Amino acid sequence: MTVIPPGDGDEPTGPGLSLLFNLVYCSRAAAGVDESAVERIIHAAHRHNPRMGITGLLTFGRGVFFQWLEGPRDNVNALMETLRRDPRHDTVVTLTESEEVRERVFPQWDMELVDGEDVRDVLLDAIDSTADAGQLAALRLLIARLEGDSPTP
Repeated sequence: MTVIPPGDGDEPTGPGLSLLFNLVYCSRAAAGVDESAVERIIHAAHRHNPRMGITGLLTFGRGVFFQWLEGPRDNVNALMETLRRDPRHDTVVTLTESEEVRERVFPQWDMELVDGEDVRDVLLDAIDSTADAGQLAALRLLIARLEGDSPTP
């Protein structure tokens, strides 16, 4: 994995503006993932994300992760590949990806944990904003799991 230092690959184009890659995903937590496991994830993010130029937020609630990542494209994609292989995640669904010139939404957050009480509402909003059949099916599966309508794998 090549890590692009912050500033290389997100070149400023004006005061506070950079070319930033943004990726939002959700996933179902694997069996056994609890609040202490999430605290370890946040601790690791605080150690690694600053050197990768990645900022964002993580929401965890009712067995679902929802995360917003922003930074250099190669670094965010490398982190996503790591997350897809992480046994703590199941059914990883990319909700949105974009690259544009803008300010960071979370400039001071190397990764912050946000209360997860509204995970279901976030997933319903994501269903309304995606047309990809695979993502729709995975999002519906996650919501059914939240509501207890699907069997445990």
